[in-house]
Amino acid sequence: MIHLDQYAYGNALRNVHPQEKFFFALATMIICLAANSFVVSLIVILLMAGVSILAGKIPLRFYCKLMLIPAAFLLVGTATIAINIVDNSANLLWGCQIFHVYLGVTNQSLLLAAKLFFRAWGAVSCLYFLSLTTPSVEIIAILRKLKVPELFLDLMSLTYRFLFVLMDRADNIHIAQTVRLGYTDIRKGYRSLGQLVANLFLHSYQRSRDLYTALEARGYQGYFRVLEREYRYSKKNLCLILCLEMLLILIAWRYS
Repeated sequence: MIHLDQYAYGNALRNVHPQEKFFFALATMIICLAANSFVVSLIVILLMAGVSILAGKIPLRFYCKLMLIPAAFLLVGTATIAINIVDNSANLLWGCQIFHVYLGVTNQSLLLAAKLFFRAWGAVSCLYFLSLTTPSVEIIAILRKLKVPELFLDLMSLTYRFLFVLMDRADNIHIAQTVRLGYTDIRKGYRSLGQLVANLFLHSYQRSRDLYTALEARGYQGYFRVLEREYRYSKKNLCLILCLEMLLILIAWRYS
């Protein structure tokens, strides 16, 4: 998570206009979700990986690790779609009989699960591209221009900020507990984990009070305002993005 934020501020596409990256990620994700095609999903995954790694200079190893995290969850989720209840055992590729019911995997359910898996993975790759190349402050600034409610944006800012604070605090507590042999067996592990969670709760409560006091001292009136960096649109980037999206739409139309 911390590395993700570091790359968002230090990638090679940092000076590209954030609205260009936002439009590219959003349009590609919509096409990926709308197209019911393996080809489109795979192209989107490879396209986003190529742009992130080659143009954004995100390390290949880090990107692969990042992509494997949602893959594990998606595999578990789509497995429930692949396994169906059928009346005729002849339709099963693999399965078993439970009383008078056949439970297993058919060609149709396996195809549906695979398509859903790659569509979701393609959409995640679009979000990863945006997260790895654009700082959260600039994404929130774009959402503000799109008239997203201020309350929602403030909650996003606070949640994103406190994730790093809590992760750092949890890491320090865990190191201190480990040094004091707090995880040498299951009993001590559960006890240390409970203490860690309780400490985090108290710490987050105290930090929220401190933050509110600091905001009040600075004239807080119900919404956050931050300085926004100025960018210039690139005609070359816009033309390239439009060409890529048109090409994806044509491929989706051809293979859907």
